[in-house]
Amino acid sequence: MPASDLDPADGARARELDPLILHSWSKHGSTNPFTVARGEGVRLWDYDGREYLDFSSQLVNTNIGHSHPKVVEAIQRQAAQLATVAPATTNLARGEAAERILSKIDDMAAVFFTNGGADAVENAIRMARVHTGRAKVVSHYRSYHGNTGAAVNATGDARRIGNEFATGHVHVFGPFLYRSEFWAETEEQESERALQHMRRVIEAEGPSTIAAIMVEGLPGTAGILVPPPGYLQGLRALADEHGIVLILDEVMAGFGRTGHWFAHQHDGVKPDLVTFAKGVNSGYVPVGGVIISERVLETFKQRAIPGGLTYAGHPLAAASIVATIDAMTEEGIVEHAAHLGADILGPGLRELASRHEMIGEARGRGCFWALDLVTDRGSRVPVDASVVASLKSSLLERGYVPFTTDNRIHVVPPLVMSDDDARRGLEILDDAFSAL
Repeated sequence: MPASDLDPADGARARELDPLILHSWSKHGSTNPFTVARGEGVRLWDYDGREYLDFSSQLVNTNIGHSHPKVVEAIQRQAAQLATVAPATTNLARGEAAERILSKIDDMAAVFFTNGGADAVENAIRMARVHTGRAKVVSHYRSYHGNTGAAVNATGDARRIGNEFATGHVHVFGPFLYRSEFWAETEEQESERALQHMRRVIEAEGPSTIAAIMVEGLPGTAGILVPPPGYLQGLRALADEHGIVLILDEVMAGFGRTGHWFAHQHDGVKPDLVTFAKGVNSGYVPVGGVIISERVLETFKQRAIPGGLTYAGHPLAAASIVATIDAMTEEGIVEHAAHLGADILGPGLRELASRHEMIGEARGRGCFWALDLVTDRGSRVPVDASVVASLKSSLLERGYVPFTTDNRIHVVPPLVMSDDDARRGLEILDDAFSAL
């Protein structure tokens, strides 16, 4: 549908019906959602035909962009052939989806499909507990793992509070040099001290009680916190020392977002379990899953996995995964994401930070960046919510769809964004900061 064919009356009707919806993480009636009518590539249109550059990738998931024709066609073709099928059946699309996923990660043996990222985390935790016969899961305070029972308890940010109904969860501070909990002055110190903190918590909790260490390959919603050199390798060593399963949550950082297929591949780490969703098919059909190492899979050759989902490995989702991974491979999309980060977004955002005092730090990899906004660079005190809300409104007015959280703007466009559009986004950011 061309933008010229969009009907403003449909937009009015969408807004009229919106009070029937209770939106995520919101008080009912307090939101004023951005109304979206159409998407193509890196662009969105509202019902009035106004065009926007999507620098949010929605919830950092449309890695391949909106309405990629190869993925849309694959879903349509699969729907005409077999729209749904029970998870216990054998189906070619499902098998090919697993094959494509495993081709992009080393030394992993199988895939357990779920409906999204949160239940991928739920099932990874369950697998670790069954595999080890232990109960506790250690995760970071600065983290987000999903909004289901164990996943939200494993989450470290404030959304956990008020949702703590699952048991067996322990939190530690992970590395974050800009706001170090360890009085570190270098990345090396931050890594060493965070690992010592993790070691002491494991020792204090009792290593024989801990089933899993679970961290994001590159923490996303918490602030795009690039792990310092040696940290993930240190977690791998601690896990091996104590017979603990290492789970890497790649729901947001996986499938090209950082310029590698998975964020942990920057560090050469081999996990036991990997959770995924979002970028595996850009959210065109809800799907997620757990990638399982041979060591953990061996447990489930001896006993049945205690869980399952009606829509696990849904054929429409499976077909969209195959088409997405094939398109990303054929079109060099992951390599392009690395280029955007190294040559355009990274240098451009750091240059913005050098000119706008409010930007305390620009950090990230690939198409996964955050601007940490502060009232004062010396104290690094975060700006309050009203400043971020003002910036968000200003960016939308300028045709830029932002991703904002806490005191930050995350710069997370689809990986297919052109160099010119990325530069245009930087210009819009510069203009918005200057206006503020």
